[in-house]
Amino acid sequence: MKPKLYHLSHIDLDGYGCQYLTSQAFDEVSCYNANYGPEVGARLREIIKDIIKDENQSNAIILITDLNLTPKEANWIEKEARALGAGLQLLDHHITGEKTALNHAEWYHLDINHCGTWLTYKWLQKKYDFDAKNEFKEIVETINAVDMWHSNSDLFEYGKVMMSMISSAKEINRAMFPAEDTAFKLSLIDHARSMLGNSDAHIALDDAAHRLKKQFFIVKKNNTKDNLVASYITDLLSSQKERFTITYQGYKGVLGYNIGNTSIIGNTFLVQNPDYNFYMDVNYRGNFSLRGNDTLDLSIMAAQVGNGGGHKNASGGKIEEYQDSFIYEEVKNFVQAYLNDKAFENKA
Repeated sequence: MKPKLYHLSHIDLDGYGCQYLTSQAFDEVSCYNANYGPEVGARLREIIKDIIKDENQSNAIILITDLNLTPKEANWIEKEARALGAGLQLLDHHITGEKTALNHAEWYHLDINHCGTWLTYKWLQKKYDFDAKNEFKEIVETINAVDMWHSNSDLFEYGKVMMSMISSAKEINRAMFPAEDTAFKLSLIDHARSMLGNSDAHIALDDAAHRLKKQFFIVKKNNTKDNLVASYITDLLSSQKERFTITYQGYKGVLGYNIGNTSIIGNTFLVQNPDYNFYMDVNYRGNFSLRGNDTLDLSIMAAQVGNGGGHKNASGGKIEEYQDSFIYEEVKNFVQAYLNDKAFENKA
C-alpha cells in the first residue's frame, strides 16, 4: 500500500509544480501551501493535527518542498513526526536553510542548484520509480529554467508565462478553500504541460491563459469569468455552509474571509439559502461587509458590532483588536466569540 502524503509547499509556480508531480505519483495527497514566515509553522501544526485524525498514522509521509525551515521549526516537526511514526522529507534550494539542513541531514535535503520541482521529480524517480516514460521531464525543466532564472534556456519564456499565470490565479480564496485553490492551479500546470512543444508555445499559452482559467469554473454554460467565479464560490459556500455558519443575537449568517465581491456573492448565497439572515465577509485587517435579505437590519448590527453602518441590507464596519490567522477556523472562532460578546453587551 502506497503511503499517504501530507505535502506542504510554497505558493509560487515552483511550489505548485512540486505538488503537481506528487499528485501524479500518489493516490492520496493532502496539499498545504504557505508563504515564508509564520504561515509555515501554522501549516506544519495543521498537518500534525490532520495526521492525528487519520487512523493510518504510521503510513503517513510529511513532504516539505520549496520552503526552508528555521531551526525551531525543524526541531519541532522532527519531534512530532517521530512521535507519530510518520516519514519526513524536505526538498529545498534556498541557501537560507543551510544551517538547518546541516543539523537535520537525515531528512533535510538542500540543493541550491535546482528548483523544488526538479528536486521533487528526482526524489519521486528514485523512491517510487516515477515517470518511467519521461512524460513530465520537459515541464520540470521548464519550471526549473524560470525558477532558477536560466534566461538562455529555450524553455525560459514558456516558464515566464507559466509563472505569471499561477501568480495571478487568485480567483479562489486559499484560506477558505485550500483544496479547490490547489486543484485550480494544478489544472493550469497540467494544461501548460499539454501545450509544450507547440510552435511559439509561450505566446500560445499567454493567449490561452484567460480561457484556461474560465474552463475550470464552467459547470453548465459559459459566462464572463467574474460571473463564473462568483457562481463557483457561492456554490462552495452553500455546499459547505455548516463549516462557515456564525450567529448573532439568534440570527444565522455565513462568514467569508477576504473573499471580496461581497454584493454578488452575498446576495446570491442568501437567495439560495433563505434560512440564513446575513452574509459577512471580513478581511485580514478586521474590516467587514454585511449583506442581508430583509430579515435583519444590518445597519444596526454593523453599528453594534463594528461602529459601522449603512443600509438595512448592506452595511459594514471594523472589528477592533481583530486577530488574524492563516487558518480559517481560527478566524471564524475569533469572529464568533467577538459577536457573542457584542450580542451580550447590546442585550444588557
